[in-house]
Amino acid sequence: MNGAESLIHTLVVNKVDTCFANPGTSEMHFVSALDRVEGVRCVLGLAEIVVTGCADGYGRMLGRPAATLLHCGPGFTNAIANIHNARRALTPMLNIVGDHATYHRVYDAPLTSDLEGFARSASHWVRSSVAASTVGADCAAAVQAANAPPGHIATLILPADTAWGEGGEVGSVLPVQQRQVVDSAAIRAVAEILRRKEPTVIILFGQALSEEGLLAANRVASISGATLKTNAQVSKMARGRGRVPVDRIPYAIDNALKVLEGIKHVILVGAKPPTAFFAYPNKPSLIAPKDSTTVVLARPEEEAVISLNMLADELGAPKQVKIPQSAVMPELLHGAFEPNAFAMTFAKLIPENAIVCEDAVTSGRGLFAPTFNAAPNDWLQNTGGAIGHAFPCATGAAIACPDRKVICLQADGAGMYSVQSLWTQVRENLNIVNVVFANRIYKILYGELIAVGAQPGRASNELFDLSRPEIEWTQIAKGLGMESVSVTTLEAFADVFKSACQKTGPFLIEFKI
Repeated sequence: MNGAESLIHTLVVNKVDTCFANPGTSEMHFVSALDRVEGVRCVLGLAEIVVTGCADGYGRMLGRPAATLLHCGPGFTNAIANIHNARRALTPMLNIVGDHATYHRVYDAPLTSDLEGFARSASHWVRSSVAASTVGADCAAAVQAANAPPGHIATLILPADTAWGEGGEVGSVLPVQQRQVVDSAAIRAVAEILRRKEPTVIILFGQALSEEGLLAANRVASISGATLKTNAQVSKMARGRGRVPVDRIPYAIDNALKVLEGIKHVILVGAKPPTAFFAYPNKPSLIAPKDSTTVVLARPEEEAVISLNMLADELGAPKQVKIPQSAVMPELLHGAFEPNAFAMTFAKLIPENAIVCEDAVTSGRGLFAPTFNAAPNDWLQNTGGAIGHAFPCATGAAIACPDRKVICLQADGAGMYSVQSLWTQVRENLNIVNVVFANRIYKILYGELIAVGAQPGRASNELFDLSRPEIEWTQIAKGLGMESVSVTTLEAFADVFKSACQKTGPFLIEFKI
């Protein structure tokens, strides 16, 4: 067999059965091998940012990597934004990047680049195959690296001659590193802090935001009095009725500082210390008070759920603890769009067991607290700050979980980064309802302008405005083959959304704000 065939055989035996692809000439032998080797579903994305965003959504939902197929250095760099988001979300991902044949690189053809340098800037693991005979083993090592806890970005560079060359061998299934259990001494040290009953916040991320992790954290909070929080953006969180309601630390720096004011201890469970999204003049980078202490219960690669339960046992917490009930009950509201009113209405409408992919930016600021009492769901957000995430993330999540309704909440300016995702949704007939918040402005940038101490003016008005010309989302959707409706009120949104959720296949709702 040739190298490309050995690569696909190795993917199959390692249970990597989905590949999001945007191939070029260097990848043609990989594409050709797909005609001869069964077992890998390939999904076409019309832009590389879509390809990696899909792999991110897929990996978050299933906890195992999809492959991506990208074309040379420019293709990889086009994809980096959502590789960055995936890395921040702790998503396992395997990038396969075609490159010039090894002997062709010396001629500096137009697509020649420092691909390995690009890959190292965004990946945890990088390797370039040197011969067809090593491709299978290289692929197996890449899968092993991607699956290492808490989830890593692995990039395998495949020069064209290693793909078409004969002598390929199928790689093995390599053992995957397991999460380590936190040392009992560390558990006791954190328990001692909690026994002081001083103001303490426990910040949860990753595995700790699963339903089991939240239940374990609730045991700790119930006996210690500590407050549970998560970051401003979550990778995947179990939410809705019957799940422990944990709110985010606000994105806005002043609000975040206020939330953590008076805290004496910060305990991290799979999370990093709470940090401002940006630096602002005369404001701190770290959000916790200067006189507070920060300790780690479990690092992202360690067993968060087991560690939380060990801590609860050490504190003498009951095995079963009542889940706090949010006082905010969903209801259908009326009138024009307003973030909190939309959140209340949306909470009433979320289908049972839905997946919500959210990159709503300013329109989504008020979504979390009002949706605590929604139907049970999994909530995925843009964790890395590279906008244009929700459209492709929802696409990948829908392919990973075809039996679940996926709701995509996407800001309009951000959505234009990855609008090609809608075409893939139609092509694959995916079960997604897309909601685009069309305020025709980069509204978040006005807030950032003030936050850094600058003042709005002619240039800022010009650079932030999206109304000249106005983007017509229903026309874009139609051009990509998707049914769509535009609404201007909450009651109209509710009617259209309920109808869309009863259908199969993708749908787009433009909410004009």
